[in-house]
Amino acid sequence: MRRRKFLFNTALSAAALGGLAGVVGVPTTARAATQRAATHPGSTDIFPPTFALPDGFQPEGIAIGKDPIAYFGSRLDGSIYQASLVTGRGRILSAGPGTPSLGLKVDAHHIFVSGGSGGDARVINWRTGNVLASYQFSTGPSFVNDVVLTDDAAWFTDSTNLVLYGLPLRNRRLPSAAEVIQLPLTGDIIAGDGINANGIARTPDRRALLIVQSSTGKLFRVDPRNGVTREVDLGGEVLTNGDGLLRHGPRTLYAVQNRLNRVAVLRLNDEATKATVVTHVTDERFDVPTTVADYRDWLYLPNARFTTPPGPTTPYSVVAIPRP
Repeated sequence: MRRRKFLFNTALSAAALGGLAGVVGVPTTARAATQRAATHPGSTDIFPPTFALPDGFQPEGIAIGKDPIAYFGSRLDGSIYQASLVTGRGRILSAGPGTPSLGLKVDAHHIFVSGGSGGDARVINWRTGNVLASYQFSTGPSFVNDVVLTDDAAWFTDSTNLVLYGLPLRNRRLPSAAEVIQLPLTGDIIAGDGINANGIARTPDRRALLIVQSSTGKLFRVDPRNGVTREVDLGGEVLTNGDGLLRHGPRTLYAVQNRLNRVAVLRLNDEATKATVVTHVTDERFDVPTTVADYRDWLYLPNARFTTPPGPTTPYSVVAIPRP
């Protein structure tokens, strides 16, 4: 496969990368290059456009914060893998509980982890890998699939049950189990066979949430005050196999269509009652990507390889593409 060089034209934080050394393998040369870039903003750094995850890892979720560090969740055992976007090297940050880790989000202190068939969520310290809190949302059949952070909560989707789970976040304090919100979804969304609510994002006006229903390809706007859903007018388009969502800027939404090996790029109105599919982006390196995170002008997608029988030696990778 032809290797393409993607150039990153922005200066990174030398201090941040210095802190990565010895943790995810940022070499002295990379730190020196970053320091030169910080001194000379017009200079160019080259990041790996594709890098490997551990064999047999079975990735699903990805999260990237302000620094060039990515976090990945394993469907196999729930381990969290931390990797440098500068070198592509990494390590297991947090050993899993034996149940999946799916959608992830990171803030200044935490990684919020969706627990899939475990029916739960975990909050991990991204510096130490220590589990700070665990929340058992459901003891029956469930599939806690993805998470989004708002100004005052972390909201998780359940692809089996029409409900959102909310962790109220106030003054950086994690809630107790008694404070967990269970928000039934009503209105336009109807449960069907297969994966229901999957990826989740915020609307441009920041007043509501967006969820994609994988089984129907429909996009819904959710009022987090009462759980009422309204179908977003896509102008006749359908987000078949819709998975991870990422909103960028005021009105751009990226929707990963996993088994179609592509990303739909949508333009939203402010309230997200309407959306227009502007284009679809694909890449020869895609192998059933599940979700997407961004760093500067680049999108990163882990290849889940759902169509490849998994085993302990099955290779997995992450693909970077320019932001459309």
